[in-house]
Amino acid sequence: MAGYATQVRADIARWRESGLIDPATAEALTSDIAANERASLSFGSILAMMAALLFGAAILIFVAANWEAIPRLVRVAALFAVILAGYVGGAVLKARDHAAIGEALWIVAVAAFGGSIALVGQMYHLSGDEASALLTWCAGTALAAVALRSNPLTVAAVGIADAWLVLKGFGFYWRAEIPHLFIVMAVVLFAISFWTRSQAARHLIILSVILYLVLLATDRDTLPVAVSLAVVSALLFAASVFTGDPIDRILQLGGRLPLHALFGFLTGMAIVQFELADESTYNGGFAIASIMALAGIVAAIMLAGRESRGLRWLAYAGFAFELAIIYGVTLRSMLDTAGFFLAAAVLLGILALIIIRIEKRMRAPAKAGATA
Repeated sequence: MAGYATQVRADIARWRESGLIDPATAEALTSDIAANERASLSFGSILAMMAALLFGAAILIFVAANWEAIPRLVRVAALFAVILAGYVGGAVLKARDHAAIGEALWIVAVAAFGGSIALVGQMYHLSGDEASALLTWCAGTALAAVALRSNPLTVAAVGIADAWLVLKGFGFYWRAEIPHLFIVMAVVLFAISFWTRSQAARHLIILSVILYLVLLATDRDTLPVAVSLAVVSALLFAASVFTGDPIDRILQLGGRLPLHALFGFLTGMAIVQFELADESTYNGGFAIASIMALAGIVAAIMLAGRESRGLRWLAYAGFAFELAIIYGVTLRSMLDTAGFFLAAAVLLGILALIIIRIEKRMRAPAKAGATA
């Protein structure tokens, strides 16, 4: 992306000198290139972030390993020095057009802040648990993301919130409980993502909300929560397909709301199927749920599969899952298995013919318009 942006800037300068575009247009194009370049995540940026995480881990491990040998005042001063150096150094480097390295230093500062919470708490024997420490870490990281308007820090804050959700929801060190506070955290972080221009954080938040609903469904009221998840996801999918542009302008998900909606629908239906499955007898409720899930997959492919390869692959994975769960619950003999796969093959063949015809009809008007 960096090479492409550099080439376009050179082309803009050449066009301006040749008189092909006016100075105002040249400035607008350059600003647009700069905005898109900041939003991109190059391979070099990914390596810089990985290096920053490893560097932060190395600092924390070194400090922890020599914790008793370091005077208390020096310990606190060293931790705060790493945090301050990371934030200030990152800001200076980003101002000098070294965005990747600057963001990486901010990640180092966030890692140092998280480690400082644990080490200082241990040193002064502060009350609290791992979940409380993660909550404080998430809040500090979110504030830093807002202050610095940082895309990676917003993603980091969402990741820490997810770690808190998993720790509370699965109860690794205590009795598991559903952390309803996560919904408030998700709403706040979703709002922050617009300020920091972090589309990746919005995608991660939506997936995290689905995980929260899965935890809620497995804890209690399985069918109501799962059915609600499937129904709301189906409605969102329909809204995103038929009135996609206004919704996408609001949510700014890059046109990927149908993909998230399909994932939510498949997740909800899977929970319903597992709840209704009965290996001893054929279950009418399970059959109805399976038919609805297959119908939803077919509808998703026909309505939005042509525009999204990711959605098609998710639909194919969902179909494979449906085959596996239907086989595991309802089929018994090899004859039943053969008949089932034969029927599935016939249905898939018919579906393929229908999709091919629809795509040909959709392409025909476009070709006619281009010829005219």
